[in-house]
Amino acid sequence: MTCDERRDVGLLLLRLGTGGALAAHGAQKLFGWFGGYGLTGTGQFMESVGYSPGRGSAAAAGLAEMGGGTLLALGLATPAAGAAAAGAMAGAAAVHLPNGFFAQSGGFEHPAALGLAAACLAVTGPGRLSLDHALGHSLDRAWMVPAALAATAAVTAVVVGSRNRRMRAAQAAEQGEQGTLFGK
Repeated sequence: MTCDERRDVGLLLLRLGTGGALAAHGAQKLFGWFGGYGLTGTGQFMESVGYSPGRGSAAAAGLAEMGGGTLLALGLATPAAGAAAAGAMAGAAAVHLPNGFFAQSGGFEHPAALGLAAACLAVTGPGRLSLDHALGHSLDRAWMVPAALAATAAVTAVVVGSRNRRMRAAQAAEQGEQGTLFGK
């Protein structure tokens, strides 16, 4: 097996593993599959961690994960798929950030690893064992990589920034209520 063939098999395996995991997480959010809570339950959770509106946030995260993951696995529209999945994982990592790095403590390790793998696939491309290659890379042009990553970074910064402001405001209000309750 040549070096190029090994690289293509490696990219295929990375796409299938990363894309499959992302698609499964998205299906949990959207449809309640694989032990998930569907849009209603996930929407309630999203509200509780500062993403508002919760149901819309659940739908956006689920679509980015399921759609981006499925497209990554297929190797189709790889720059947009990888960027969308990486953006969703950045939003998930923001929720887990206060718990530190390791997943066993509720940290951001898992979403960070999935997001990094998705971003790397957006940059490197899907390899020759992909639909993008079969279609002549019409949805995988060089200019699409920075465009997709920049657009996703901008949207993610706005969404996570808004979430962080809501969380700080809720925390300040809670501290104010505690001060009132205890005569401070």
